[in-house]
Amino acid sequence: MSARTQAYREKFRTGEYDLSWMAVYSEWGVKAIPSKRGLTLDDINIGSYGTIPAASDSLSFAPRGADFAAADLPSMGYTLNTRAEVWGENMGKLYEEAVARQWSSTRDVPWHTLTPLPKDIEHAMCQLCTFLTEVEFIAGDVPGGWLGKVNNAYHETKLFMATQVMDEARHLEVFRKRALANGGGLGKCPQEVEEGLKYIFDLRSFPQMLARLHLFGEGRVLTLFRLGELLAQNEAEKTIFRLCAQDESRHVAFGCLQLRTLIEEDPDRLEEIHEALDIAEQRTIELGAIPEQVEPLLILLGGGEDKMAEGRGKFDYIQRKIVQEYLQRCHSIGIERQERCLLKDAKNINLI
Repeated sequence: MSARTQAYREKFRTGEYDLSWMAVYSEWGVKAIPSKRGLTLDDINIGSYGTIPAASDSLSFAPRGADFAAADLPSMGYTLNTRAEVWGENMGKLYEEAVARQWSSTRDVPWHTLTPLPKDIEHAMCQLCTFLTEVEFIAGDVPGGWLGKVNNAYHETKLFMATQVMDEARHLEVFRKRALANGGGLGKCPQEVEEGLKYIFDLRSFPQMLARLHLFGEGRVLTLFRLGELLAQNEAEKTIFRLCAQDESRHVAFGCLQLRTLIEEDPDRLEEIHEALDIAEQRTIELGAIPEQVEPLLILLGGGEDKMAEGRGKFDYIQRKIVQEYLQRCHSIGIERQERCLLKDAKNINLI
């Protein structure tokens, strides 16, 4: 027990009070005004409380703008302590959107529209859902692993990352449910898929995580979800892809906004981002195309096992669309990969 605590215990026992905590050195007299949406994070970012520091020397749980002496508080071991690394404009708005647009796979998917499908179609959808369940596991695990490293001065970033973990949990839940809801079941989990996902853990920085997971990985998944009506066989599946796409678009925006801030504030780290994308693209090429990923898509896009050739055209379109949108996102945040991209002319690969 500290001497201060011991002294106060004795004072409190005799009926005396301290009240020195009222003499705070934070900003007093601030009154946040709710906007039309209610009281948002942006609404309370007023006065000194809305100042996002370029760096934080506090490694404690003390909230931004509170009265504290950083040297006196214990360290929580935060390693991401600069605005350039973990901040992006509109973080508060992204968080508010994420909270407002939460949905339930139990309640909001019209499961009653599922009807028996031909065996090849059901097999294909179940295999796709098995793959997407794997994808969503890692999409939640990776941000969750970085969450505790972000300094509390950038709490908007931490809040959004928490919503992303919840989003990904709901995604893996809904795809697992779909695989088990219509007479099929979970499919195969080949080694190549697991190896293709594991590399996302092999990172040396938070910006590299944003580049590999959000920009490259989730960007590809977002394109697939947006084209989900090409794959869906009923209203339940259309709803699943649409709801997942709205979440995924926030995750991609989060990564892109943060990478843009990093490039603007610390342009020397641009090559670090390129390096992460080089490895991601090369890894995709090395893994190539495998039947467990490609053939279910061809069956769903073509309309059956006997129409897989017809599905090739749509499949090729999706592949081109993925590369096109990936390069557009890179350009929008100041990463010029048009000449450096390894995927533009690559053959016999699967980008999904």
